[in-house]
Amino acid sequence: MKYLFSSVFLLFLSVGSLCAQSASTVALRQQLQYKLDSLQQANRFPGVTFTAILPDGQEIRLASGLADSVNKARMQPDQRMLSGSIGKTFFVAAVLHLVEQGKFGLDDPISKYLGSESWFSRIPNAHAVTIRMLMNHTSGIEEYYQLGDFMHRLKNDPYRQWKPLELFSYVFDRKPLFEAGAGWGYSDTNYLILGYLVEKVTGNKMYDLAKKYALNPYKLKATEPSLKFTFNRLAVGYSRAGSPFPFPGPIVKENKLVFNPEFEWTGGGFVSSSYDLAKWAKAFYTLKTVSEPTRQAMRDGIKANTGKDHRYGLGMQIKPSEAGFGYGHSGWFPGYISECAYFPEMGLAVAIQFNTDDTRLLKKSSYAYLVELVKVIEKDAVSSNF
Repeated sequence: MKYLFSSVFLLFLSVGSLCAQSASTVALRQQLQYKLDSLQQANRFPGVTFTAILPDGQEIRLASGLADSVNKARMQPDQRMLSGSIGKTFFVAAVLHLVEQGKFGLDDPISKYLGSESWFSRIPNAHAVTIRMLMNHTSGIEEYYQLGDFMHRLKNDPYRQWKPLELFSYVFDRKPLFEAGAGWGYSDTNYLILGYLVEKVTGNKMYDLAKKYALNPYKLKATEPSLKFTFNRLAVGYSRAGSPFPFPGPIVKENKLVFNPEFEWTGGGFVSSSYDLAKWAKAFYTLKTVSEPTRQAMRDGIKANTGKDHRYGLGMQIKPSEAGFGYGHSGWFPGYISECAYFPEMGLAVAIQFNTDDTRLLKKSSYAYLVELVKVIEKDAVSSNF
């Protein structure tokens, strides 16, 4: 009877704790929804989704504003958007697995694998660039999409199917931004060359590798390659006037993207949800399927020019905040801005997506929005000992 009483008492305490925890999460959800609504209404951007995965695994998924301003469709928490450069992280996970398998080394010169290509010497810093330099943007190779006639061709033939070599050929014969390894300059071109190299070495498609090593193991069911023109649950994105891309206004019309997103490829190349991105933020930081030295290499950031005390590792942005450093990545694609981050000091994973890229409406960075919402969570944790 004594042991039965003890068991019942412990069960009572456990149930009581779960109930209290649930009540705390409900209150936190309400606080976060209020904050998200306030931000959307104050700045009048179309819509936003946000997900927080708490240290104990509980999930809070929220939305505010509109997914389609014309049809007045409310934004839903499971809405999806083009996630821009966050897609680099899926490819990085695959590349790091291949490094561990001995397919190539991070400090191998890319000439070892691409030197026989007839065009290779036309790449800036070609013979000095390593795989690591492509991954952390220290190659000195500039961004391709604002060079030459790329935008003109995209505007005149929006559904054109681009080949990777066509894209990074825009940097051929140009002067490097700096000597290889002597500076930092963010460029999708680095990842297009990296993708070309990996496919040549392995004989596998980069999207297949990303599915094998990132999407499938972590059950990212709302995430898929942006290789078509229509997607289920895709929020309408609104591209700002003056964007480098010549498609101002809604980039989804009659449920179809107004141009082919396929050109982004390994520079990004995915549609996702804030829930999947929050899950991935923690998974990418921990990446338990690779060794600790490889994880450390990924987090070993160098100074980046994206903000004060910002650093960049191997496909990983490292940014300071009052809640400690956030490890993750931001993403921009015409009509959309996304951000995901994991805060190891809090054990908290968060992600946010906006269906506009109009920074005049947002008024601050997507990371700044994340930090504001993280502060709400941090304050609640202090007050409730959550």
